[in-house]
Amino acid sequence: MTTNRPRPRGRPRRFDPEEAVAIAQRLFHARGYDAVSVADLTEALGINPPSFYAAFGSKAGLYIRAVEHYNETGAVPLPEILRPDRPVAECLALLLEEAARNYAANPAATGCLVLEGTRSNDPEAREAARAANLAAEEVIRRYIAARHPEEAERMADFVSTIMSGLSAKARDGHGLDRLLATARLAGLALAQALPVRSSARG
Repeated sequence: MTTNRPRPRGRPRRFDPEEAVAIAQRLFHARGYDAVSVADLTEALGINPPSFYAAFGSKAGLYIRAVEHYNETGAVPLPEILRPDRPVAECLALLLEEAARNYAANPAATGCLVLEGTRSNDPEAREAARAANLAAEEVIRRYIAARHPEEAERMADFVSTIMSGLSAKARDGHGLDRLLATARLAGLALAQALPVRSSARG
């Protein structure tokens, strides 16, 4: 005679908040903030709603952490591209080309998570994305101002506008070739607006 004993359960998988943030980032990037529900997130993370709210407070709270993670791991690396030893226009042109490549790199998550987030319907998420975007714009403006102070605001606005357009077009389905063509055309305009000065490279 045998006794049917319940099989011991394996230890539940330990919840890793950092891994959860990375998963959420990919989901927000692929679908957009407004199209992702809390139910989508709890299913993707393998947790129940009470655990979700205990860990992140809200959907927007998780999004804010996802934006921070994106800036650290997936965003265009501004400090690496905006080099003080190279002409400003050259580096800005490289920045736009890198943005084009970045925005088209993953067909399942095109565009820029931050730029697309600035158009969210949720005020808290929208403000978080705007704050991150403004911080990046300020890095670009200060880089230009170091050698072209009179052109800094105008050129920073131009670069920001092109990057926003590249992100939107990537979301609309434009491939890398078309995005790069736009970025390179903008690079020609930058070279004319910010010529290398004879006294110093810049």
